[in-house]
Amino acid sequence: MRGRRKGGLSAPLRPEGDDDPFSLWSQSEAWLERMAERNYSETSLSAARWALKMFLDWAKERELSSPGQITKPILESYQGWLYRYEKKDGERLSVRTQRARLGTLQRFFSWLCKSGFLTANPAADLELPRKPYHALPKALNSEELRRLMGQPDVTDPLGLRDRAILETLYATGMRRGELVSLDLEDIDLKASSVHVRKGKGGKGRLLPLGEATARWLEAYLERSRPALSMREDERAFFLSGYGERFNPNYLGNWVSKTIKAAGIEKKGACHLLRHSCATHMMENGADLRSIQSILGHARLDTTQIYTEVSLVHLREVYENSHPAAQAKRT
Repeated sequence: MRGRRKGGLSAPLRPEGDDDPFSLWSQSEAWLERMAERNYSETSLSAARWALKMFLDWAKERELSSPGQITKPILESYQGWLYRYEKKDGERLSVRTQRARLGTLQRFFSWLCKSGFLTANPAADLELPRKPYHALPKALNSEELRRLMGQPDVTDPLGLRDRAILETLYATGMRRGELVSLDLEDIDLKASSVHVRKGKGGKGRLLPLGEATARWLEAYLERSRPALSMREDERAFFLSGYGERFNPNYLGNWVSKTIKAAGIEKKGACHLLRHSCATHMMENGADLRSIQSILGHARLDTTQIYTEVSLVHLREVYENSHPAAQAKRT
């Protein structure tokens, strides 16, 4: 959460000296405030803020300060800039990130039109990059899970916390934003359950906890969290090294590094553990509706991909065990 202390997540978008209530920066802040009033999650607000900040910085360099100055060709120019943009590590933005950045602008300018500030939405007909083909998710196998869970040093308070986080992500399949939003009262160790109150779309759900995971969470509460806690009024279940709630991006980066440190070459971070949870449940006979409930998918067709994953697993089992698959054709 160090970024929040320095203003990384909540720093005002409006530059110093800008007193124009109708500027791009002022209207961006107004839109974010409206989103907060409509009970959007912290994760959604943070993502929208970062998307707006990138666009506003780009606009400022080109002396574009008013919403009325923004046209479709200007947004198309920004879209091309996003495509060519390189991060500090030299990598370009993923198509998913580009779509998210542009989608935020579409919603922002739509709000400006609904508010009567603009008469036409310059982003309405903006063609977003095509969604990339999504290969079937690669779940962790039992040996990879063993190596991953063995990475944290559980004799150290931070290591014990890290093991509890990994166990929770795999056991429940929850998203990283859902995990960092957990409060103390959301975990019921006696009932071995966790209440996800701030799920995607604002929907909550109650999830079971396995016995082993419940034991790790109990150990974290007894031996780790007291050592990390700096304020009695902090209700976040998992605490950072600063005694505060985690930043979702920091958590994702840490999980990704831990996966690589375990010698695992499969792509993904928190979502890899989410995929593994769902895939292993499907392979062991769970029905699609139950997996949908656990993952918090609004639509069943989103969960449908795991039937394809299951078919891949069944085909491997078939080819390794069925005489017809092993017999040589003559």
